[in-house]
Amino acid sequence: MAVGASQTKYIFVTGGVLSGLGKGITAASLGTILKARGFSVNIQKCDPYLNTDAGTMNPAEHGEVFVTKDGAETDLDLGHYERFLDEELTRASSLMNGRIYARVIADERAGAYLGKTVQIIPHVTNEVANQILAAGHGFDFHIVEIGGTVGDIESLAFLEAIRQFRRKIGAANTMYVHVVYLPYLEASRELKTKPAQNSVRDLREAGIHPDVIVARAEQPINDHIMHKLSLFCDVNEGGIVAMPTVKTVYEVPLLLEQAGIGDYITDHIGLPKKKANLKEWQRLVDLIKHPDHRSVKIGVVAKYMDNVDTYMCVFEALKAAGWANRIRPEICWVDAEKLETGEATLEGYDGIVVPGGFGSRGVEGKIKAGEYAIENKIPYLGLCLGMQTACIAVARRAGLKGANTTEIDKKTPHPVIDIMADQKDVSELGGTMRLGDYPCNIEAGSASAAAYGTTKIVERHRHRYEFNNAYREQLGKAGLRFVGQSPNKKLIEIIEIEGHPYFVASQFHPEFKSRPNRPHPLFDGFIKALEDRAVPAERPAAKVSAKVV
Repeated sequence: MAVGASQTKYIFVTGGVLSGLGKGITAASLGTILKARGFSVNIQKCDPYLNTDAGTMNPAEHGEVFVTKDGAETDLDLGHYERFLDEELTRASSLMNGRIYARVIADERAGAYLGKTVQIIPHVTNEVANQILAAGHGFDFHIVEIGGTVGDIESLAFLEAIRQFRRKIGAANTMYVHVVYLPYLEASRELKTKPAQNSVRDLREAGIHPDVIVARAEQPINDHIMHKLSLFCDVNEGGIVAMPTVKTVYEVPLLLEQAGIGDYITDHIGLPKKKANLKEWQRLVDLIKHPDHRSVKIGVVAKYMDNVDTYMCVFEALKAAGWANRIRPEICWVDAEKLETGEATLEGYDGIVVPGGFGSRGVEGKIKAGEYAIENKIPYLGLCLGMQTACIAVARRAGLKGANTTEIDKKTPHPVIDIMADQKDVSELGGTMRLGDYPCNIEAGSASAAAYGTTKIVERHRHRYEFNNAYREQLGKAGLRFVGQSPNKKLIEIIEIEGHPYFVASQFHPEFKSRPNRPHPLFDGFIKALEDRAVPAERPAAKVSAKVV
């Protein structure tokens, strides 16, 4: 469906006071309630970092790297966008400052500016605007989240670009949404609006007057606070949304709809009001907030343990599979390095998940996790590196002493995991990466085929090393089944272990395609394999002291 003369409407989401308020969730939720009205919606993240993409950014510092179907390595907010909108995005939805400057400099070197002095305004800001226009083309609404907070030096060009945007396409086609924080002072038992006021003032100094304010707070926001924000920030009370911390982020679209912000947006844009169909979303939230009282303990053998964002998609995929099967997964982080040294154990867990990662740290612990799952018949789900370490575990159990991946040990006598021969001379980091969607054929009768309900799939990848085909026959005799392969049968995509209740590992990242109301088949199969282990939630905790998500 198209709006009027197919003019895309642009909604810009900015943030102030402090980072981590949930601009991405807000942007995704706005998209959800607009899509529920029958509009076509696209969404884009503008990140102020001077990186050209998120591929080389450390997950411990910035959170997980999300990969789009066309192979873009992006900020984790694109994962939120896909889960909320249930749409597969492309590289156009991720725009980093480094890419903007690289394009402008390349154009300058090519003489595109005809000898003019190249400046932030208009050359950089024009490039930002062009990228936003291109990403929004053909949609009814295009939502653009500006990363960072108002006042950040590196965000200034993005803010100036979206300020100019209203002048370029008209006020009726643009809307500015600003997310702020209201701190609570325990001593006086009151929420304070001054930081929010200052943030709006900073935004207005940049030439942007917000149309909507989303006020985050840890305490209920009363009418007096709403009136005060309206008065001091010069925003209609109908455009101010109280957004308290909720039990699940999937409740945010419902709260925005209850606040009437969907109708407020369409009124501002000049579109007819439409009733939002959020019945399925309401059912999901009801299920999340009132789960059955059965639980399973899942140990996620992790190496990036600095913050919960490092495995966001994995955790959300596990939760989604749990909701669909009326099982509550108690997700615990198990430090791979401590597992390696014997300071941690996997005893007491009903299932084991080994997610992806790069580098040598914690790899031996992940190999031990595979060995433990094999020996104790514990359901196991390996993701990318988790498949590679499982193959190494099988190899070592089969007597291949010193078996390893050449990523860790270039002199290993048994390179079970190795870089492809035609990639060994590529010097650029990332040049040997397999990124984005690739097809896979699954063996009929396998646990994976049963989970998918088909033998032909397409999944997203992000890795450099592959299973070494020289070891297929030997490891096949040791019980490893290569049930998923590339169509030309040169690349191993999924492995299983014969006689195991559920030991499935994939070279791809299935977590990227999971949805809160439609879990990914491999995660669904993993949770189903734990059903017999599910017990009342009040059972004693596992013996391992681990961080619970």
